[in-house]
Amino acid sequence: MTDGRPSARKQRESLFDDAERAAAQAAAPLAVKMRPRTLDEVVGQDRLLVAGSPLHRLVEGKDGHLPPSSVILWGPPGSGKTTLAYLVSQATDREFVELSAVNAGVKDVREVMERARRELAMTGRETVLFLDEVHRFSKAQQDSLLPGVENRVVTLIAATTENPYFTIISPLLSRSLMLTLEALDETAIRTVLDRAIADQRGLGDRVTVSPDAIDHIVRLGAGDARRALTVLEAAAGAATSLGRDEVDLATVEQAMDRAAIRYDREGDQHYDVTSALIKSVRGSDVDAALHYLARMVEAGEDPRFIARRLVILASEDIGLADPSALQTAIAAFHAVAFIGLPEAGITLAHAVIALSLAPKSNAVIKALGAALGDVKAGLAGPVPMELRDASYSAAGRLGHGKGYVYPHDQPGGITAARYAPEAVRNREYYQPTRHGAEARYADLVERIRAALRGDEPGE
Repeated sequence: MTDGRPSARKQRESLFDDAERAAAQAAAPLAVKMRPRTLDEVVGQDRLLVAGSPLHRLVEGKDGHLPPSSVILWGPPGSGKTTLAYLVSQATDREFVELSAVNAGVKDVREVMERARRELAMTGRETVLFLDEVHRFSKAQQDSLLPGVENRVVTLIAATTENPYFTIISPLLSRSLMLTLEALDETAIRTVLDRAIADQRGLGDRVTVSPDAIDHIVRLGAGDARRALTVLEAAAGAATSLGRDEVDLATVEQAMDRAAIRYDREGDQHYDVTSALIKSVRGSDVDAALHYLARMVEAGEDPRFIARRLVILASEDIGLADPSALQTAIAAFHAVAFIGLPEAGITLAHAVIALSLAPKSNAVIKALGAALGDVKAGLAGPVPMELRDASYSAAGRLGHGKGYVYPHDQPGGITAARYAPEAVRNREYYQPTRHGAEARYADLVERIRAALRGDEPGE
Protein backbone atom coordinates (compact mmCIF):
# COMPACT_ATOMS: atom_id res chain seq x y z
CA MET A 1 0.00 0.00 0.00
CA THR A 2 1.11 3.58 -0.59
CA ASP A 3 -0.24 6.95 0.44
CA GLY A 4 0.69 8.49 -2.90
CA ARG A 5 3.95 9.97 -1.67
CA PRO A 6 7.20 8.97 -3.41
CA SER A 7 9.20 6.27 -1.65
CA ALA A 8 12.43 7.12 0.17
CA ARG A 9 14.38 5.43 -2.61
CA LYS A 10 12.71 7.52 -5.31
CA GLN A 11 13.30 10.65 -3.24
CA ARG A 12 17.00 9.79 -2.99
CA GLU A 13 17.16 9.15 -6.75
CA SER A 14 15.43 12.46 -7.44
CA LEU A 15 17.84 14.34 -5.18
CA PHE A 16 20.76 12.61 -6.88
CA ASP A 17 19.42 13.56 -10.33
CA ASP A 18 18.94 17.18 -9.22
CA ALA A 19 22.47 17.31 -7.82
CA GLU A 20 23.86 15.77 -11.00
CA ARG A 21 22.02 18.32 -13.15
CA ALA A 22 23.23 21.19 -10.93
CA ALA A 23 26.84 19.98 -11.17
CA ALA A 24 26.56 19.65 -14.95
CA GLN A 25 25.10 23.14 -15.20
CA ALA A 26 27.89 24.60 -13.04
CA ALA A 27 30.53 22.98 -15.25
CA ALA A 28 28.83 23.97 -18.49
CA PRO A 29 30.40 26.61 -20.76
CA LEU A 30 29.05 30.14 -20.42
CA ALA A 31 27.36 29.86 -23.83
CA VAL A 32 25.33 26.87 -22.53
CA LYS A 33 24.50 28.52 -19.21
CA MET A 34 23.19 31.61 -20.99
CA ARG A 35 21.09 29.76 -23.54
CA PRO A 36 17.73 31.59 -23.77
CA ARG A 37 14.93 29.98 -21.77
CA THR A 38 12.06 31.63 -23.66
CA LEU A 39 11.50 33.14 -27.09
CA ASP A 40 11.52 36.56 -25.45
CA GLU A 41 15.20 36.07 -24.57
CA VAL A 42 16.21 35.23 -28.14
CA VAL A 43 17.93 38.16 -29.86
CA GLY A 44 18.75 39.02 -33.44
CA GLN A 45 16.02 37.00 -35.18
CA ASP A 46 13.07 39.39 -34.88
CA ARG A 47 11.76 38.47 -38.32
CA LEU A 48 11.27 34.85 -37.24
CA LEU A 49 9.85 35.65 -33.82
CA VAL A 50 6.93 37.96 -34.57
CA ALA A 51 3.54 36.85 -33.28
CA GLY A 52 1.83 34.48 -35.68
CA SER A 53 5.06 33.49 -37.41
CA PRO A 54 5.60 29.78 -38.19
CA LEU A 55 8.15 29.55 -35.38
CA HIS A 56 5.75 31.03 -32.84
CA ARG A 57 3.00 28.63 -33.92
CA LEU A 58 5.43 25.74 -33.72
CA VAL A 59 6.42 26.65 -30.16
CA GLU A 60 2.93 27.47 -28.91
CA GLY A 61 1.10 24.64 -30.68
CA LYS A 62 -2.07 26.72 -30.58
CA ASP A 63 -4.89 27.63 -32.94
CA GLY A 64 -5.25 24.02 -34.03
CA HIS A 65 -1.98 24.15 -35.96
CA LEU A 66 -0.09 20.90 -35.76
CA PRO A 67 3.69 21.35 -35.81
CA PRO A 68 5.31 20.65 -39.15
CA SER A 69 6.80 17.21 -39.47
CA SER A 70 10.15 18.76 -40.27
CA VAL A 71 11.81 22.14 -39.78
CA ILE A 72 15.12 23.16 -41.33
CA LEU A 73 17.02 25.97 -39.63
CA TRP A 74 19.57 27.46 -42.01
CA GLY A 75 21.99 30.01 -40.66
CA PRO A 76 25.59 30.78 -39.71
CA PRO A 77 27.23 29.42 -36.53
CA GLY A 78 26.09 31.02 -33.29
CA SER A 79 22.88 32.45 -34.72
CA GLY A 80 20.60 30.45 -32.40
CA LYS A 81 19.67 27.25 -34.24
CA THR A 82 20.20 24.92 -31.26
CA THR A 83 18.47 27.38 -28.94
CA LEU A 84 15.35 27.55 -31.10
CA ALA A 85 15.18 23.76 -31.33
CA TYR A 86 15.47 23.47 -27.55
CA LEU A 87 12.75 26.08 -27.01
CA VAL A 88 10.39 24.21 -29.32
CA SER A 89 10.76 21.10 -27.18
CA GLN A 90 10.56 22.89 -23.83
CA ALA A 91 7.62 25.15 -24.61
CA THR A 92 5.40 22.22 -25.52
CA ASP A 93 6.85 19.67 -23.07
CA ARG A 94 8.13 17.37 -25.78
CA GLU A 95 10.98 14.94 -25.33
CA PHE A 96 14.16 16.53 -26.71
CA VAL A 97 16.83 14.39 -28.36
CA GLU A 98 19.93 15.96 -29.85
CA LEU A 99 22.18 14.30 -32.43
CA SER A 100 25.04 15.64 -34.48
CA ALA A 101 25.54 14.41 -38.02
CA VAL A 102 29.28 14.68 -37.38
CA ASN A 103 29.30 11.50 -35.28
CA ALA A 104 25.80 9.99 -35.60
CA GLY A 105 24.69 7.46 -38.18
CA VAL A 106 21.67 5.54 -39.41
CA LYS A 107 21.76 3.25 -36.35
CA ASP A 108 21.46 6.23 -34.01
CA VAL A 109 18.56 7.66 -36.01
CA ARG A 110 16.68 4.36 -35.91
CA GLU A 111 17.18 4.06 -32.15
CA VAL A 112 15.75 7.55 -31.63
CA MET A 113 12.77 6.76 -33.88
CA GLU A 114 12.03 3.53 -31.97
CA ARG A 115 12.21 5.23 -28.57
CA ALA A 116 10.00 8.05 -29.86
CA ARG A 117 7.45 5.53 -31.15
CA ARG A 118 7.30 3.79 -27.75
CA GLU A 119 7.08 7.10 -25.86
CA LEU A 120 4.22 8.28 -28.05
CA ALA A 121 2.32 5.00 -27.66
CA MET A 122 2.79 4.71 -23.88
CA THR A 123 2.53 8.30 -22.68
CA GLY A 124 1.34 10.32 -25.67
CA ARG A 125 4.42 12.53 -25.31
CA GLU A 126 5.92 13.70 -28.58
CA THR A 127 9.63 13.78 -29.38
CA VAL A 128 11.68 16.52 -30.99
CA LEU A 129 14.77 15.24 -32.78
CA PHE A 130 17.32 18.00 -33.22
CA LEU A 131 19.87 17.00 -35.84
CA ASP A 132 22.77 19.42 -36.05
CA GLU A 133 25.01 19.70 -39.12
CA VAL A 134 22.46 17.75 -41.18
CA HIS A 135 24.35 18.63 -44.38
CA ARG A 136 27.04 16.16 -43.27
CA PHE A 137 24.61 13.26 -43.64
CA SER A 138 24.88 11.34 -46.90
CA LYS A 139 21.83 10.85 -49.10
CA ALA A 140 21.31 7.36 -47.65
CA GLN A 141 21.56 8.68 -44.10
CA GLN A 142 19.05 11.46 -44.86
CA ASP A 143 16.73 8.84 -46.37
CA SER A 144 16.64 7.10 -42.96
CA LEU A 145 14.88 10.17 -41.52
CA LEU A 146 11.96 10.03 -43.92
CA PRO A 147 9.80 7.26 -42.34
CA GLY A 148 9.77 8.94 -38.92
CA VAL A 149 9.10 12.35 -40.45
CA GLU A 150 6.43 11.04 -42.81
CA ASN A 151 4.55 9.21 -40.01
CA ARG A 152 5.03 12.09 -37.54
CA VAL A 153 6.82 9.83 -35.09
CA VAL A 154 9.16 12.76 -34.40
CA THR A 155 9.21 16.47 -35.07
CA LEU A 156 12.53 16.80 -36.84
CA ILE A 157 14.42 20.06 -36.49
CA ALA A 158 17.50 19.94 -38.68
CA ALA A 159 20.17 22.64 -38.52
CA THR A 160 22.68 23.50 -41.20
CA THR A 161 25.19 26.20 -42.06
CA GLU A 162 25.16 25.15 -45.73
CA ASN A 163 22.61 25.95 -48.42
CA PRO A 164 19.88 23.29 -47.91
CA TYR A 165 18.95 23.33 -51.59
CA PHE A 166 22.39 21.94 -52.38
CA THR A 167 22.94 19.65 -49.40
CA ILE A 168 19.56 18.20 -48.36
CA ILE A 169 17.59 15.67 -50.37
CA SER A 170 14.42 16.81 -52.14
CA PRO A 171 11.99 14.50 -50.27
CA LEU A 172 13.11 15.97 -46.95
CA LEU A 173 13.00 19.53 -48.27
CA SER A 174 9.47 19.06 -49.57
CA ARG A 175 8.29 17.95 -46.11
CA SER A 176 10.05 20.80 -44.31
CA LEU A 177 9.40 24.32 -43.18
CA MET A 178 12.49 26.35 -44.08
CA LEU A 179 13.54 29.05 -41.62
CA THR A 180 16.56 31.20 -42.46
CA LEU A 181 18.52 32.76 -39.58
CA GLU A 182 20.79 35.76 -39.98
CA ALA A 183 24.19 36.36 -38.41
CA LEU A 184 23.74 38.45 -35.27
CA ASP A 185 24.51 42.13 -35.63
CA GLU A 186 26.62 44.09 -33.16
CA THR A 187 23.61 45.25 -31.16
CA ALA A 188 22.44 41.67 -30.65
CA ILE A 189 25.93 40.48 -29.63
CA ARG A 190 26.21 43.35 -27.11
CA THR A 191 22.84 42.39 -25.66
CA VAL A 192 24.01 38.79 -25.23
CA LEU A 193 27.25 39.92 -23.54
CA ASP A 194 25.54 42.42 -21.22
CA ARG A 195 23.08 39.74 -20.15
CA ALA A 196 25.88 37.22 -19.48
CA ILE A 197 27.82 39.75 -17.39
CA ALA A 198 24.84 40.62 -15.18
CA ASP A 199 22.84 37.37 -15.00
CA GLN A 200 23.43 34.99 -12.08
CA ARG A 201 23.53 32.11 -14.57
CA GLY A 202 26.56 33.82 -16.07
CA LEU A 203 29.12 36.08 -14.41
CA GLY A 204 26.62 37.62 -12.00
CA ASP A 205 28.40 41.00 -11.99
CA ARG A 206 31.40 39.37 -10.31
CA VAL A 207 33.55 41.22 -12.85
CA THR A 208 33.11 44.41 -14.82
CA VAL A 209 34.08 44.70 -18.48
CA SER A 210 35.46 47.93 -19.91
CA PRO A 211 33.81 49.44 -23.03
CA ASP A 212 36.86 48.90 -25.24
CA ALA A 213 37.06 45.27 -24.06
CA ILE A 214 33.40 44.81 -24.99
CA ASP A 215 34.10 46.34 -28.42
CA HIS A 216 36.94 43.89 -28.99
CA ILE A 217 34.87 40.90 -27.89
CA VAL A 218 32.09 41.97 -30.27
CA ARG A 219 34.60 42.12 -33.13
CA LEU A 220 36.03 38.72 -32.24
CA GLY A 221 32.51 37.31 -32.09
CA ALA A 222 31.91 38.30 -35.72
CA GLY A 223 28.17 37.71 -35.49
CA ASP A 224 28.50 34.43 -33.55
CA ALA A 225 26.98 34.64 -30.05
CA ARG A 226 28.60 31.38 -28.95
CA ARG A 227 32.06 32.61 -29.95
CA ALA A 228 31.54 35.97 -28.22
CA LEU A 229 30.49 34.29 -24.97
CA THR A 230 33.47 31.95 -25.17
CA VAL A 231 35.81 34.94 -25.47
CA LEU A 232 34.07 36.68 -22.56
CA GLU A 233 34.39 33.58 -20.39
CA ALA A 234 38.08 33.19 -21.20
CA ALA A 235 38.78 36.86 -20.46
CA ALA A 236 36.83 36.77 -17.18
CA GLY A 237 38.76 33.66 -16.16
CA ALA A 238 42.05 35.37 -16.98
CA ALA A 239 41.11 38.42 -14.91
CA THR A 240 40.03 36.28 -11.94
CA SER A 241 43.25 34.26 -12.03
CA LEU A 242 45.19 37.53 -11.78
CA GLY A 243 43.11 38.69 -8.82
CA ARG A 244 41.33 41.40 -10.78
CA ASP A 245 37.64 42.23 -10.88
CA GLU A 246 37.75 44.09 -14.20
CA VAL A 247 38.20 42.74 -17.70
CA ASP A 248 40.04 45.36 -19.72
CA LEU A 249 41.25 45.33 -23.31
CA ALA A 250 44.67 43.97 -22.37
CA THR A 251 43.05 41.05 -20.55
CA VAL A 252 40.99 40.11 -23.59
CA GLU A 253 44.08 40.33 -25.80
CA GLN A 254 46.04 38.15 -23.38
CA ALA A 255 43.25 35.60 -22.99
CA MET A 256 42.76 35.16 -26.73
CA ASP A 257 46.35 35.86 -27.84
CA ARG A 258 44.96 38.28 -30.41
CA ALA A 259 45.80 41.97 -30.50
CA ALA A 260 42.95 44.44 -30.71
CA ILE A 261 43.00 46.09 -34.12
CA ARG A 262 42.54 49.84 -33.99
CA TYR A 263 39.67 49.98 -36.41
CA ASP A 264 36.47 51.98 -36.08
CA ARG A 265 33.98 50.89 -38.70
CA GLU A 266 32.28 54.28 -38.50
CA GLY A 267 35.40 56.45 -38.37
CA ASP A 268 38.67 57.33 -40.07
CA GLN A 269 40.25 53.89 -39.70
CA HIS A 270 37.43 52.33 -41.70
CA TYR A 271 37.95 54.69 -44.63
CA ASP A 272 41.75 54.82 -44.38
CA VAL A 273 42.25 51.05 -44.35
CA THR A 274 39.65 50.55 -47.10
CA SER A 275 41.40 53.18 -49.22
CA ALA A 276 44.76 51.52 -48.59
CA LEU A 277 43.39 48.14 -49.65
CA ILE A 278 41.99 49.45 -52.92
CA LYS A 279 45.11 51.47 -53.75
CA SER A 280 47.35 48.49 -53.00
CA VAL A 281 45.35 46.25 -55.35
CA ARG A 282 45.36 49.00 -57.97
CA GLY A 283 49.13 49.31 -57.55
CA SER A 284 49.56 45.52 -57.93
CA ASP A 285 51.18 45.15 -54.47
CA VAL A 286 49.62 41.84 -53.53
CA ASP A 287 51.38 41.65 -50.15
CA ALA A 288 50.25 45.08 -48.98
CA ALA A 289 46.74 44.33 -50.22
CA LEU A 290 46.64 41.10 -48.18
CA HIS A 291 47.87 42.99 -45.11
CA TYR A 292 45.03 45.50 -45.29
CA LEU A 293 42.52 42.75 -46.03
CA ALA A 294 43.72 40.87 -42.93
CA ARG A 295 43.29 44.00 -40.80
CA MET A 296 39.73 44.42 -42.03
CA VAL A 297 38.84 40.76 -41.51
CA GLU A 298 40.44 40.64 -38.06
CA ALA A 299 38.55 43.78 -37.05
CA GLY A 300 35.24 42.16 -38.04
CA GLU A 301 34.50 44.28 -41.09
CA ASP A 302 31.43 43.19 -43.02
CA PRO A 303 32.84 40.86 -45.72
CA ARG A 304 30.07 41.96 -48.11
CA PHE A 305 31.36 45.53 -47.90
CA ILE A 306 34.86 44.39 -48.87
CA ALA A 307 33.48 42.28 -51.71
CA ARG A 308 31.42 45.20 -53.06
CA ARG A 309 34.53 47.38 -53.19
CA LEU A 310 36.38 44.67 -55.11
CA VAL A 311 33.54 44.45 -57.65
CA ILE A 312 33.83 48.19 -58.26
CA LEU A 313 37.61 47.96 -58.54
CA ALA A 314 37.39 45.16 -61.11
CA SER A 315 35.77 47.50 -63.64
CA GLU A 316 37.40 50.74 -62.53
CA ASP A 317 41.03 49.61 -62.40
CA ILE A 318 41.22 46.40 -64.46
CA GLY A 319 38.38 46.45 -66.96
CA LEU A 320 39.14 44.73 -70.24
CA ALA A 321 42.81 44.25 -69.43
CA ASP A 322 41.53 41.07 -67.75
CA PRO A 323 37.83 40.44 -68.50
CA SER A 324 37.74 37.62 -65.93
CA ALA A 325 38.48 40.05 -63.06
CA LEU A 326 34.86 41.19 -62.81
CA GLN A 327 33.67 37.57 -62.86
CA THR A 328 36.08 36.77 -60.01
CA ALA A 329 34.92 39.73 -57.95
CA ILE A 330 31.23 38.97 -58.45
CA ALA A 331 31.79 35.31 -57.59
CA ALA A 332 33.52 36.42 -54.39
CA PHE A 333 30.60 38.69 -53.52
CA HIS A 334 28.06 35.90 -53.94
CA ALA A 335 30.25 33.46 -52.01
CA VAL A 336 30.75 35.65 -48.94
CA ALA A 337 27.02 36.40 -48.84
CA PHE A 338 26.26 32.83 -47.76
CA ILE A 339 29.56 31.81 -46.14
CA GLY A 340 30.27 34.59 -43.64
CA LEU A 341 33.39 35.07 -41.55
CA PRO A 342 35.83 33.59 -40.80
CA GLU A 343 35.74 31.31 -43.88
CA ALA A 344 34.77 34.21 -46.15
CA GLY A 345 38.24 35.62 -45.53
CA ILE A 346 39.67 32.87 -47.73
CA THR A 347 37.36 33.80 -50.60
CA LEU A 348 38.22 37.49 -50.21
CA ALA A 349 41.93 36.66 -50.22
CA HIS A 350 41.40 34.67 -53.43
CA ALA A 351 39.82 37.71 -55.07
CA VAL A 352 42.37 40.21 -53.70
CA ILE A 353 45.30 38.14 -54.98
CA ALA A 354 43.72 37.66 -58.42
CA LEU A 355 42.86 41.36 -58.80
CA SER A 356 46.24 42.51 -57.50
CA LEU A 357 48.11 40.41 -60.04
CA ALA A 358 45.79 41.21 -62.95
CA PRO A 359 46.95 43.68 -65.63
CA LYS A 360 45.50 47.12 -64.96
CA SER A 361 43.53 49.55 -67.10
CA ASN A 362 41.30 52.49 -66.24
CA ALA A 363 40.11 52.84 -69.83
CA VAL A 364 36.55 51.79 -68.92
CA ILE A 365 35.99 54.46 -66.28
CA LYS A 366 37.73 57.10 -68.43
CA ALA A 367 35.49 56.22 -71.37
CA LEU A 368 32.35 56.55 -69.25
CA GLY A 369 33.60 59.80 -67.74
CA ALA A 370 34.26 61.31 -71.15
CA ALA A 371 30.83 60.30 -72.45
CA LEU A 372 29.12 61.64 -69.34
CA GLY A 373 31.05 64.88 -69.68
CA ASP A 374 29.72 65.45 -73.18
CA VAL A 375 26.15 64.60 -72.16
CA LYS A 376 26.30 66.98 -69.20
CA ALA A 377 27.68 69.66 -71.51
CA GLY A 378 24.59 69.31 -73.70
CA LEU A 379 26.22 67.41 -76.54
CA ALA A 380 23.33 65.04 -77.16
CA GLY A 381 21.44 65.85 -80.33
CA PRO A 382 18.66 63.84 -81.99
CA VAL A 383 19.00 60.14 -82.65
CA PRO A 384 19.78 59.59 -86.37
CA MET A 385 16.65 58.72 -88.37
CA GLU A 386 17.93 55.35 -89.53
CA LEU A 387 18.40 54.24 -85.88
CA ARG A 388 14.96 55.24 -84.61
CA ASP A 389 12.29 52.68 -83.70
CA ALA A 390 10.52 51.45 -86.83
CA SER A 391 8.39 48.74 -85.22
CA TYR A 392 5.01 50.54 -85.35
CA SER A 393 2.85 51.26 -88.39
CA ALA A 394 3.32 55.02 -88.61
CA ALA A 395 7.10 54.85 -88.22
CA GLY A 396 7.69 54.46 -91.95
CA ARG A 397 5.78 57.65 -92.77
CA LEU A 398 7.98 59.49 -90.27
CA GLY A 399 11.15 58.20 -91.90
CA HIS A 400 12.17 56.08 -88.96
CA GLY A 401 14.58 53.32 -89.88
CA LYS A 402 14.98 54.52 -93.45
CA GLY A 403 18.45 53.74 -94.75
CA TYR A 404 19.35 51.40 -91.90
CA VAL A 405 21.79 48.69 -92.99
CA TYR A 406 21.58 45.38 -91.10
CA PRO A 407 25.19 44.58 -90.08
CA HIS A 408 24.74 40.80 -90.18
CA ASP A 409 24.07 41.00 -93.91
CA GLN A 410 27.43 42.65 -94.55
CA PRO A 411 30.86 41.05 -95.04
CA GLY A 412 32.64 41.02 -91.68
CA GLY A 413 29.46 42.15 -89.91
CA ILE A 414 30.40 45.86 -90.14
CA THR A 415 29.66 48.51 -92.72
CA ALA A 416 30.22 52.25 -92.97
CA ALA A 417 27.45 53.84 -90.96
CA ARG A 418 26.62 56.70 -88.63
CA TYR A 419 25.44 55.65 -85.16
CA ALA A 420 26.27 58.57 -82.87
CA PRO A 421 24.32 61.86 -82.92
CA GLU A 422 25.92 64.58 -85.06
CA ALA A 423 27.05 66.53 -82.00
CA VAL A 424 29.41 63.73 -80.90
CA ARG A 425 29.94 61.99 -84.22
CA ASN A 426 33.75 62.08 -84.07
CA ARG A 427 34.18 61.46 -80.35
CA GLU A 428 36.31 58.42 -79.40
CA TYR A 429 35.62 57.83 -75.72
CA TYR A 430 37.15 54.41 -75.26
CA GLN A 431 40.94 54.55 -75.42
CA PRO A 432 42.18 51.02 -74.66
CA THR A 433 45.58 50.42 -73.16
CA ARG A 434 48.11 47.88 -74.35
CA HIS A 435 47.96 46.06 -71.00
CA GLY A 436 47.01 42.40 -70.81
CA ALA A 437 44.02 41.26 -72.83
CA GLU A 438 43.09 44.86 -73.62
CA ALA A 439 45.90 44.99 -76.19
CA ARG A 440 43.76 42.98 -78.59
CA TYR A 441 40.83 45.34 -77.99
CA ALA A 442 43.12 48.25 -78.89
CA ASP A 443 43.83 46.73 -82.30
CA LEU A 444 40.20 45.72 -82.78
CA VAL A 445 38.70 49.11 -81.96
CA GLU A 446 41.00 50.82 -84.47
CA ARG A 447 39.84 48.50 -87.27
CA ILE A 448 36.18 48.88 -86.33
CA ARG A 449 36.34 52.67 -86.24
CA ALA A 450 38.04 52.72 -89.63
CA ALA A 451 35.33 50.43 -91.06
CA LEU A 452 32.55 52.61 -89.65
CA ARG A 453 34.16 55.64 -91.32
CA GLY A 454 34.39 53.68 -94.57
CA ASP A 455 38.19 53.66 -94.59
CA GLU A 456 38.47 49.84 -94.79
CA PRO A 457 36.30 46.74 -94.54
CA GLY A 458 35.45 45.52 -91.03
CA GLU A 459 36.77 42.18 -89.86
